[in-house]
Amino acid sequence: MSYILKSPILGFENIQEINFEKIDDLFAKISNKSQQFEIFLVNPYALREYSFDIPKHIELLLSLDKNSKVEVYCVMVLQKNLEESLVNFLAPIIFNHDNKTAGQVALSLLDYPNFSFKAPLATFIAKSA
Repeated sequence: MSYILKSPILGFENIQEINFEKIDDLFAKISNKSQQFEIFLVNPYALREYSFDIPKHIELLLSLDKNSKVEVYCVMVLQKNLEESLVNFLAPIIFNHDNKTAGQVALSLLDYPNFSFKAPLATFIAKSA
């Protein structure tokens, strides 16, 4: 599905449209064919207790209300060994499925001291026997 970015992804400020693809209940990815980039995402709620306040300007940009169909994902930096991949809990990407808009929120470590911008995936996923 194609989404318009209303609040840019850090490091990709020139990207205005992305394709969102859900892989499974845990993983998703975003891409942009014209810029030839791909970013892997992880559902933070499947990994840990995760809650934050959406800034008012993001609510307005994405036209969010209490009935909006919203999903939140965090950027994951893939490593050769998947369990060593790093998750950025401080910069979630919010997807409003109702109007196909998305935006990244930069959270402050001062406000969310239990979040990290480089948490190893292995910390949250139990190793299979």
